[in-house]
Amino acid sequence: MSLLKPGKTNGSNKTRKIVAGLDIGTSKVCALVASPDAEPYTLNILGIGITESEGLNRGVVSNIDKTVKTIKKVIDQAEQQSGIEIKNVVVGIAGDHIQSREARGVVTISNQQNEISKADVMRVIEDSKNMAIPQERQILHVIPQEYIIDGQYGITDPVGMYGLRMEAIVHIVTGAGTPINNIIRCIERVNIEVDSIVLEPIASSYSVLEDDEKEVGVAMIDIGGGTTDIAIFQDNIIRFTSIFGIGGKQVTDDIRKGLGIIATQAEKIKREYGHCYLPGIMKDDIFMIPGIGGRKPIEITKKLLCQIIQPRMEEIYEFALAELRRSGLAGDLGAGIVLTGGCALLRGAEELAQEVFGMPVKIGAPSGISYSGLAPEVENPIYSTAVGLALFGLENSDSIDYVDGKKVDILKKEKKVSIFEKVKKIFDD
Repeated sequence: MSLLKPGKTNGSNKTRKIVAGLDIGTSKVCALVASPDAEPYTLNILGIGITESEGLNRGVVSNIDKTVKTIKKVIDQAEQQSGIEIKNVVVGIAGDHIQSREARGVVTISNQQNEISKADVMRVIEDSKNMAIPQERQILHVIPQEYIIDGQYGITDPVGMYGLRMEAIVHIVTGAGTPINNIIRCIERVNIEVDSIVLEPIASSYSVLEDDEKEVGVAMIDIGGGTTDIAIFQDNIIRFTSIFGIGGKQVTDDIRKGLGIIATQAEKIKREYGHCYLPGIMKDDIFMIPGIGGRKPIEITKKLLCQIIQPRMEEIYEFALAELRRSGLAGDLGAGIVLTGGCALLRGAEELAQEVFGMPVKIGAPSGISYSGLAPEVENPIYSTAVGLALFGLENSDSIDYVDGKKVDILKKEKKVSIFEKVKKIFDD
């Protein structure tokens, strides 16, 4: 995945594109400031802010004040590291309110030469949006799958071709208006504008998947704190997306209930000693958990902890497998499965996934291009979405020119209308 075309640079040493990605999750909130480096195929990580999430449940805001404080904290951290004043962000969205479906659009080509132009492509994409969508839902993404010209299928780039009638088959992703508006409100209360709202599995795919994987067929499964996100690629096109509301928080809750400890202790134990594949435990170590209310500490073995964790991870994988089968693409995944997100760090996650899915599995972390700056910090599955949001912003948004030594607005545009105002207008119409 390249940010700059071969042979091109960012211009002068004092000017560069900059973008900020904001990953608002159930277990963590992360802000990341990045720019393309002077060398092609290199992403310069300028600043990172990360903290435990408060005020969210399964990707949806449950407490506005707590969410605002959490966002402000990570923005301040990222600004301090980068020396950049963040005014705009590309924000990720997930949650089980997200839905996707296939739709079609059709237009006639009416110019004298019957040559399809970019404007014709935009018209057919717009026409595909004219499907029946409940008033409370908003379209987040319209992803072209293929174009059909006068009955000829399988066309991926129709511009310049001859035709009288063009159809488009698209993948449309929608979200409920209330959760989307609540996230936007929280961000705007920190005096930051939302430049783009991106489905989190789409963002993660930017940083985790290789081009050859997306060509032969791959399913990326991002297991976060509150949700599990799925994106399937084939022929370098997103063919299917899905989100369901089970994630790492449920694993932590199982440990908390199973061992009779508080949530913070359960999360710490999961990270330090957690294993989710019993046959993979070579040495059954013993560790201590603190007693509650002055009681004596208790000895626990890794195998006992695994017996608590493994059933929940199996459930997550089985839900994901059901979604792969529902897509109709489960048999076409030549590159298998790529696991990412915080739960991908659990010991045995890869081995258990191979057993459940019956296909090759690998752990995915931000890759595909070289990194500089704070690179070691982001080469971890927990940063897949944040890095992907920055990549999405750099490749799909207008960026500003940044002059070294000055704090400037990121992605600042003249007479910019906030995302919240745009969304409000949609629902008012």
